[in-house]
Amino acid sequence: MSANTYDERDQPELNLGHPAERSKPSFLNKLRSILLTKDGWLGEYDYAYLFTPRIPFLRRNRKPGPFFGLNDRMPIVLAVILGFQHSLAMLAGIVSPPLILAGTAGANLNTEGQQYLVSASLICCGILSAIQITRFHIYKTPYYLGTGLVSVVGTSFATIPVATGAFAQMYSSGFCPVDADGNKLPCPDGYGAIIGTTCVCALFEILLSFTPPKILQRVFPPMVTGPTVLLIGAQLVQTGFENWAGGTGPCMSRPTSGIFELCPTIYSPHALPWGSAQFIGLGFSVFVTILICEKWGSPVMQSCAVVIGLLVGCIIAAACGYFDRSTIDIAPAATFIWVHTFKLSVYGPIVLPLLAVYLILMMEAIGDITATCDVSRLEVEGKLYESRIQGGVLADGLNGLLAGLMTMTPMSTFAQNNGVISLTKCANRTVGYFCCAFLLIMGIFSKFAAALVAIPSAVLGGMTTFLFCSVAVSGMRIVSTVPFTRRNRFILTAALSVGFGAILVPNWFSFFFTYSGSNQALTGFLNAISLVMETGFALTGLVALFLNLFISEEHPESGEEAEAVEIDAVTSASPSSDDTITQKRVTVDEEIDEKTV
Repeated sequence: MSANTYDERDQPELNLGHPAERSKPSFLNKLRSILLTKDGWLGEYDYAYLFTPRIPFLRRNRKPGPFFGLNDRMPIVLAVILGFQHSLAMLAGIVSPPLILAGTAGANLNTEGQQYLVSASLICCGILSAIQITRFHIYKTPYYLGTGLVSVVGTSFATIPVATGAFAQMYSSGFCPVDADGNKLPCPDGYGAIIGTTCVCALFEILLSFTPPKILQRVFPPMVTGPTVLLIGAQLVQTGFENWAGGTGPCMSRPTSGIFELCPTIYSPHALPWGSAQFIGLGFSVFVTILICEKWGSPVMQSCAVVIGLLVGCIIAAACGYFDRSTIDIAPAATFIWVHTFKLSVYGPIVLPLLAVYLILMMEAIGDITATCDVSRLEVEGKLYESRIQGGVLADGLNGLLAGLMTMTPMSTFAQNNGVISLTKCANRTVGYFCCAFLLIMGIFSKFAAALVAIPSAVLGGMTTFLFCSVAVSGMRIVSTVPFTRRNRFILTAALSVGFGAILVPNWFSFFFTYSGSNQALTGFLNAISLVMETGFALTGLVALFLNLFISEEHPESGEEAEAVEIDAVTSASPSSDDTITQKRVTVDEEIDEKTV
């Protein structure tokens, strides 16, 4: 079935009996049919399909399950299972940014602060995802808030490079404290400045949400957003690899004395020098588990492969004595947002980079919403589709503002849940609400967050390296939708050259300005320029945006180049062509299996 057609279950059921029988059943009767019947609880879904792994050399008959549309009635047990599956698919992406920002690569918060941020991230994602899923109509206007789809949100990775560079600048300028030996001390005020600035910059995306989607797509095409997302992932992979080898703290320099002689410190259980074979092997166990789940796992295991890999790594680390239970034991049983608060302020040097972040979040939201419409078998053009784009971008910007007020960094629409929808053939909003409920439960019970904070850096690195590289691959996927004409290749080359350079040589612009006066406003402005020039994805995005508007399109005349452009245009016509091809391939495989049996 194509993306522009509807399933028969999306159509209202006709009752051709007596007029009295055609009246709608009461709410009590509906509730009774759901809660007091087997069909209401279990339905006729093939649950074995979700949990049966693909065992080597064993043929199994894969029957295509029913497709549950946006508002279709579905069994309660299936909704709970799929909602939990969605929450697990999001889990690794939700907890990684706060762990990195609150740890040694960010604000250097203590263990209690790190546990709180992980819990707050889960709670915020549960609340703010419900806004996207619900879709509110703004009174007496043509505008909406939310998409009305299973569009879940999670803590954005795009903030990490900006925040990491900002913290380095804060410590060097004295905004954040250091001890007599030069070690960085906890800086909650620095984190408060980060989230305070994100609240202000979120107004930019909120204003852009009222711009017609066609104009936004024309000004910020895949030629601009693709390489920018690619650079975000490439810059984050470095952090993942550093954790894989033992951590991102002072122990990276392998000092010969002091508490950081071993990672994370000499007082930690099973402490080792940075880069030890044990650390690398521990992270490798996570990586290999993810590959095994993708190869032989069931649909549930495939969509939760990253979480399963993390779980296996934790089991091995616990068996080998890497875990410290003390932080889990002292953690409270329950928590909520605002249990810890931070002093909000605006840090001028990161305003420009964060505006670039919100541009990227907006374009990511447009792409993810389009893909969600496609896998949900809804239209991807027309007024309803454009209203979903407008509502999704507005909710994305508002969620960034609310996240800052909830002590969290900006949120973004998550794309991995589209894969869950495609695997399970379920685009029902009830599943989305159960997903939100599970995220809230995980966040409120803070022992769960404490266990995540206690995960050794090597295990976390094996998981985040895979996760961060998937961000880079998403950027490559966006770039692949662009015809590779001479003009486009030139723009990509120019934009990526400075972006990769800034990643490989992060301090290349640190000595450009030599001003050392007492003018704080000028110093902040120069710091902002330096931070932009040293943030690879921001630099790439700005260059690509300028060149895309400055260099006009060329109409190829040679037959070879014209044919190449035509092929690229056909290939990139559908925003989710890969998903469509995969779906067709799965359908063919299922038919072959049935004929064979």
